[in-house]
Amino acid sequence: MLYLRSALFNTIMVLAVLIYAPLSLLTFPLPPLARYRFITQWSRFHIWLVQHLCGVRYRVEGQEHLPPGPAIILSKHQSAWETLAFQVIFPPHTWVLKRELIWVPFFGWALSVLRPIAIERGAGRRAFDQVIKQGRERLAAGLWVLVFPEGTRMPPRTRGKYKLGGAVLAGATGCPVVPVAHNAGTFWPRRGFVKYPGLIRVVIGPVIESRGRSAEEINALAEDWIEATMAVLEN
Repeated sequence: MLYLRSALFNTIMVLAVLIYAPLSLLTFPLPPLARYRFITQWSRFHIWLVQHLCGVRYRVEGQEHLPPGPAIILSKHQSAWETLAFQVIFPPHTWVLKRELIWVPFFGWALSVLRPIAIERGAGRRAFDQVIKQGRERLAAGLWVLVFPEGTRMPPRTRGKYKLGGAVLAGATGCPVVPVAHNAGTFWPRRGFVKYPGLIRVVIGPVIESRGRSAEEINALAEDWIEATMAVLEN
């Protein structure tokens, strides 16, 4: 039944993209927040669907740590689940992502309407400049910015190199950083076909103030908290 339920979920997900992505493109003339609210209904539907069809539930801990204004989220990245669920959990936000993703037919086209911070892979210093310039604009517009500092999905109980992009943006803007840990990869594995029933725990950590701190210090504080929390979640 796991395979059957997962197959049904994946089929619905693909069909929904083919229907919803063209509709999302039609929202381009609308204000950014209106676009966000419409397009993210797709994510809300799939978080509801994977819960009721595949038994993948979630619980959020630490919501009291969320600051009142725009912030930069630095999060563990294990699965496609968090890219959907965070749109339900957190205030309206955009993402730092690889530019190639917005070229993906249908999905990427719809994603581009949400004004992601699309950077060139291997661009070096120019990528930092892109993140700072576009990040300032998004934060000034009231959007939060989500960054996966490891850059790619990591399997459970593994750790990638934490890149500085999100911390550089925090240092340049003075916006607070919200560290996030979760164990979604245990139930929705990266590149995995089967979705396993269980409870995903999303833990939001205490805010890391960026003012007066270097990007390296901000990044180290976020990494230490995330990985220490991951050790508890995956124990």
